[in-house]
Amino acid sequence: MAAPGPVTRQVSGGTAPVPAPSGPERWQSLAAAVAELPVLDARGQRVPFGALFRERRAVVVFVRHFLCYICKEYVEDLARIPKSFLQEADVTLIVIGQSSYHHIESFCKLTGYSHEIYVDPEREIYKKLGMKRGEEIAFSGQSPHVKSNLLSGSLQSLWRAVTGPLFDFQGDPAQQGGTLILGPGNNMHFIHRDRNRLDHKPINSVLQLVGVQHVNFTNRPSVIHV
Repeated sequence: MAAPGPVTRQVSGGTAPVPAPSGPERWQSLAAAVAELPVLDARGQRVPFGALFRERRAVVVFVRHFLCYICKEYVEDLARIPKSFLQEADVTLIVIGQSSYHHIESFCKLTGYSHEIYVDPEREIYKKLGMKRGEEIAFSGQSPHVKSNLLSGSLQSLWRAVTGPLFDFQGDPAQQGGTLILGPGNNMHFIHRDRNRLDHKPINSVLQLVGVQHVNFTNRPSVIHV
């Protein structure tokens, strides 16, 4: 588990990210810095972020926004992780979005996701963790979790936007996500900050770090990307 790279302090407004930890103590301070910040559940109830991992180990996946077709397809694969696999390893899976909580239920229906999910609509946790805003041009390889090509995926996202009750992106479209392994307590074991929309960690590589058995995500028709 490599230590996270340096985080550049934001120049414009908003909460400045906490400096990236360089060792176990700094990782713990980073977790403590976000533990008291709130997330919202599907009913709009405020929950301290730290309550999600204080008593347990958790894989926490921050997504870009709920209309992002890549996030949708990534979460569709997260939904395929059997709960029994997580229970055997005593691990919780949590998705954090940055939309209004009103979008949680429809996003779960769309993706089939039934594990825990919350939102950080003000992106305070994203900022404190140093999650990138904007696209960094970097080669990310072929994701095993992206089924659609750019054109079809973008059209699907646009269609969901215009047919929804509100025309919005269900979050800041410039915000990138990331993946963490946290808990119990303010223990941070792993952090990956996405550099761009395709830079998410392959799910099985994260599951391996927490002792969850391998999940087969390949039993689907091949898609030609253009």
